[in-house]
Amino acid sequence: MEFDLDKTIIDLSKTDSKLCWTVRDSVEGVQIFGGIGSGKTSGSGRFIALKFLRNNYGGLVLTAKHDEKELWTEYCRLTNRLHDLVIVEPGGKECFNFLEYESSHIGVNSSLTVNLVQVLKTVIRAGQDAGDSSKDDKFWQTALDMLLANTIDLCLIAYGRVTVKMLYDIAQSAPKRGITGAGIQTLPKEDPDNPTAFKKAFDVAMDNIQNQVKSWRSRIPSHEYQAIKTDDEFTRLASEALPDVRRMDFIVNFFNDTYKNLADKTRSIIDFNLLGFLYNLLREPTYSLFCRYASTFVPEDSLTGKIILLNLPVKDYHKMGKDCQVMFKYIWQRAMERRRVGENGRPVFLWADEAQNFLHEHDADYQATARSSRIATVYISQNLPNYFANMGGTNANYRVKSFLGTLGTKIFHANADIETNQYASDLIGKAYAVDTSKSAAMASEFSSSRTQKYSLEQMVRPEELVALRTGGPMNKFIVEGYIHLQGNQEKDEFNHRKISFSQTVIP
Repeated sequence: MEFDLDKTIIDLSKTDSKLCWTVRDSVEGVQIFGGIGSGKTSGSGRFIALKFLRNNYGGLVLTAKHDEKELWTEYCRLTNRLHDLVIVEPGGKECFNFLEYESSHIGVNSSLTVNLVQVLKTVIRAGQDAGDSSKDDKFWQTALDMLLANTIDLCLIAYGRVTVKMLYDIAQSAPKRGITGAGIQTLPKEDPDNPTAFKKAFDVAMDNIQNQVKSWRSRIPSHEYQAIKTDDEFTRLASEALPDVRRMDFIVNFFNDTYKNLADKTRSIIDFNLLGFLYNLLREPTYSLFCRYASTFVPEDSLTGKIILLNLPVKDYHKMGKDCQVMFKYIWQRAMERRRVGENGRPVFLWADEAQNFLHEHDADYQATARSSRIATVYISQNLPNYFANMGGTNANYRVKSFLGTLGTKIFHANADIETNQYASDLIGKAYAVDTSKSAAMASEFSSSRTQKYSLEQMVRPEELVALRTGGPMNKFIVEGYIHLQGNQEKDEFNHRKISFSQTVIP
């Protein structure tokens, strides 16, 4: 199926000018702002969603409110796309095993360990409180990376696979120092009859490494073996020939030296970040939806036109629902970037109402290349402070502005937030206005004059956004908003338009 990037989705033209919103504009990203009850979801949101569905976009829908499943089911019914809707929800028939999926998508320059570390770290950091100082501290980032990588590697060397339960049990039982009554730090004694998950995995991994070394040794010609003079040289050669030997050396050094000797407070913070997230994955319904069963769908299904809806609304499932959706969103984004547009050019959309709940640290980077991957991101939120609160930490202002700068279309509905309205007014910009004044003088003769001067004034003042129509019976179900387009000018060189959306008419 051919997809024309210049096909008009929304016609914004007047009789004397041309301004339209195309498929190409859609994949440059959309940000919709509007206060509570402004009609952002039922106005421009509904309009764009129906246009995407009518134009055969595939997509991913993240949910913050419990009524979004019914909303999108109705959208798909109106556009004859119900057969494409894949609903992922507790008690449903769909599930996605992210460990199974990641293990099947190992690139030439990547590995399962790298894939999983990136996914888990991104979700863990997205779930941290914006005021958490560890979120921006390089030490904490590095420590978490090392714990994740070495725990995953230990699972793979010992058992040849990774499960969430393995990661949780091994990380929880990793060696740590104990404290005697005299205050002296000692190593806790292992119970030989009841070894910990870490000890079991460590012993199995060492046995596997020894077997690999023995097999490698048996293949060395006798004259080459005799030329090896020392044990250190033998170990070096084994590490060069067998990647697992070098990985096991890192594991031993990390757990027996580095991690074990961390201060209790430092280690408890690192442990809590990882174990808290893994614990939520082991709980229902998350475990059955994302860990236990084989996948019934994959992110790439969006490229065939499927609309994947994660019915785990944040308002109902709180942090667990947020973490799972951020995890799938990140995996989905990477999958969409892997596709070859020349072979499959179907546009896909990423839809997030109350978008501040689903942001992660790589969003700006992914959005910067979304156009070439034909990903139409639509983020809906009430105001700028929502983003500041959820993308806090060092340089939060720059992070938010950088992220918003990657979204080419902005739509502003009625809003009582001063900062958001000022941002909209500044973005739309200024234009020269003519100020005409008259003067008259009565002397021996009557005289009058007319003067004109030009002044730069805001084309849309912040207070104008407060008074936009918000739909409902009082406004004849009409929602008003200002749309600002990047790089799309009318004959009068303006990039914005005040437009109306009907809450009842099907576009």
